[in-house]
Amino acid sequence: MNIPNRITLSRIFLIPIFIVIMSIPFNWGEWDIGNTTLPITHFVAALIFIIASATDWIDGHYARKHNLVTNLGKFLDPLADKLLVSSALILLVEIELAPAWIVIVIISREFAVTGLRLVAAGEGIVLAAGKMGKLKTATQMIAIASLLLHNFPFSFISFPFGTIMLYLALFFTVLSGYDYFAKNWHVMRDSK
Repeated sequence: MNIPNRITLSRIFLIPIFIVIMSIPFNWGEWDIGNTTLPITHFVAALIFIIASATDWIDGHYARKHNLVTNLGKFLDPLADKLLVSSALILLVEIELAPAWIVIVIISREFAVTGLRLVAAGEGIVLAAGKMGKLKTATQMIAIASLLLHNFPFSFISFPFGTIMLYLALFFTVLSGYDYFAKNWHVMRDSK
């Protein structure tokens, strides 16, 4: 297994740690920041999420730079992204920082694209993420980190940056889903 794929696996291994910190009611206190209160557990979870998100850029950059792009990496990288983003969004709904309907749309798109990838894999085709999908992932990760941090540092001016980014992520999620299916519909049409 090459280094980029190991980096991707590290992202997957960070997900249960992130979930535990967000799910178990640790009483680590909270900080008053601007016009909001930030629980320390959310801050720690946000740091883990940001580190895990950064590995998404690192593994891809390293793989392309050193010509280490593999089919395993093309499979693991989007899977790791989907697991990380989906778990974070579900937890944001639970703590009432994200509307459930937005999370349903985002996760539904991920299931649909995964289904298309499975059909393609059955035909011996590996569908890599496109530029629109990468923009979608970036906006989702920025939105999630901002919401976990309760809009810090924008909380000082009461600017809803995290919410705006979540709606932007929703827009790019729908747009990239349409783009993905439009470009790869032949896989569904021609499948046996």
